[in-house]
Amino acid sequence: MSRILVYVGTYTFRDGGEIYIYHMNPNSGALEYIGAVRNLPNPSFLAVDSRHQNLYAVNEIASFLGEPAGAVSAFSIEQESGKIFFLNSKSSRGVGPCHITLDRSDRYIFVANYAGGSICMLPRNEDGSIGDAAYFIQHKGSSINPRRQEGPHPHCVVVDPANKYVYVPDLGLDKIIIYKLDLKEGLLEPGDQPWVNTRPGAGPRHFTFHPNGRFAYLVNELDSTVVAYAYSERDGSLREIQVESTLPGDFKGENYAADIHVSPSGRFLYASNRGHDSLAVFRIDEENGSLKAIGHVHTQGRWPRNFAIDPSGMFILVANQHSNNIVTFQVDYETGMPKPTGHVVKVPSPVCVKIVPFE
Repeated sequence: MSRILVYVGTYTFRDGGEIYIYHMNPNSGALEYIGAVRNLPNPSFLAVDSRHQNLYAVNEIASFLGEPAGAVSAFSIEQESGKIFFLNSKSSRGVGPCHITLDRSDRYIFVANYAGGSICMLPRNEDGSIGDAAYFIQHKGSSINPRRQEGPHPHCVVVDPANKYVYVPDLGLDKIIIYKLDLKEGLLEPGDQPWVNTRPGAGPRHFTFHPNGRFAYLVNELDSTVVAYAYSERDGSLREIQVESTLPGDFKGENYAADIHVSPSGRFLYASNRGHDSLAVFRIDEENGSLKAIGHVHTQGRWPRNFAIDPSGMFILVANQHSNNIVTFQVDYETGMPKPTGHVVKVPSPVCVKIVPFE
């Protein structure tokens, strides 16, 4: 691995936002500024294709080309410098898109429209640009929290390791909706297990798979919990194993859990707490997928919305939205506990961090 680049999506509620680009030192985790693409409408969440040729961003807005919808923007990545260049934008067909990902063959792009309560599937063209939406699904329903769950609010879209099923945690419905992925026809169909319920009022937010492909993990925003599931590649089903709090037992303040990732080794799981302003750290039993809470680390900032683990598992970059900084932590290989390195960069309202290795 010769170079590691870091792309940062931001919120900017002025005229335009930025996507920032950094080089990451693989020995220290320090970030060196390369450049930025400016004057973009709220480029909050990012995704990169598997060959690292294109970057995609949701534009978390309420109106696009005169219609009530957000947008999705495509960029080419210059391989030598890592700089990005705009290709095109397309409607997400729903208001307030908050998450974007690609299927594992890079043929389709998936967007979760949080405010619009919908998801959208768009084709990726050969040149990396985005085609018009191929498929659109409007979620329906509500749950028990009248302020946050008055309607559907899908918060992310995750494709399973086999590239056969798509999982959509919906904060407003207290469900993970499961779809079968039809790449040939470019559509989604209800899964054999069409959804799994979370606890009422939990508010499912982000979802991730274990590297061994046998387990999956969910972070719930509203009740600050993580849920461990057994995952079946055969039919895409999820079976709940365990629910654990992301907070220490003596914490009494307000908190909203945000992001969740498993270490590349598969030994540890991390979840971010906005309010407690920490990373919760869990040890994973790789035989049965269960979790054991082992501690918390302050994020050296406020409101850690998103974080990323580098491919070696040595460093974690935490985006603290309200304190406008990204902090580098080094992970202890034996204990899994992150420790601040002292490396901090200032970024206005960082929302999403993508670490991209280039050979």
